Amino acid sequence: MILLSFDIEEFDMPFEYERKIDFEDQMSISIQGTNSILDILKKHQVKATFFSTATFAMNAPKVMERIVNEGHEVASHSYFHSDFKVAHLLESKLKLEEVTGQNIKGFRMPRMHPVDEKEIFKAGYIYNSSINPTFLPGRYNNLDKPRTYFMQDGVLQIPASVSPLVRFPLFWLSFHNLPLFFYKWLSKITLKKDKYLNIYFHPWEFTDITDKERFNFPGYVSKNSGDKMIQRMNDFIESMKSNNYVFGTFSDFLLTINQKD
Repeated sequence: MILLSFDIEEFDMPFEYERKIDFEDQMSISIQGTNSILDILKKHQVKATFFSTATFAMNAPKVMERIVNEGHEVASHSYFHSDFKVAHLLESKLKLEEVTGQNIKGFRMPRMHPVDEKEIFKAGYIYNSSINPTFLPGRYNNLDKPRTYFMQDGVLQIPASVSPLVRFPLFWLSFHNLPLFFYKWLSKITLKKDKYLNIYFHPWEFTDITDKERFNFPGYVSKNSGDKMIQRMNDFIESMKSNNYVFGTFSDFLLTINQKD
């Protein structure tokens, strides 16, 4: 099963590259990108999981309604994207349940930062997808973590997918920068080994973020964004479906695990 997920949030990433962006623009860009994602998923009749901050959900009611009405799962991406307190675990869950009417089962920490699993359990989450089990200087140092799903402190951990053996990360940056045929090959060998693929993206990737003056993003961040990203995602989904791979939400995946047990 392929688990497509999207971290929908206030687009505050320009702050990391010494650029200012007001909240209205943050939301406008993220809403535009989320609608592009939903158009792709609807075209291919694929369901996905949207990890949303409570802040995004409260300020984008129409797009949240569309996510729910089109049959996708909503999970928590905390309350704010760049401010975290332990209390936000429960507060974001309750707010997202209020906005969506769904039972919020999952959590993903912004920027895949570490989070206390005991607190995740206390807040009532069933699964957590906040680990990228690879090593990237200055970003992740998780080679000591299991590469595939495991239980910890009462919570099912569903790490982002990395390739077998060398643990090459299959996250959004790889999707942008690798030749697409090679990314698909890595995805297939990972699926063959693990029986599932957990890959994540962001709505702003599906908008034009190439303006260096406005965003100051390095080339490896902005490469193949906007319309090119839309084309690549269409191509990826079409290719994987033609090879009879099934797409599903995290909740769908939980059901397959329970059936095995």
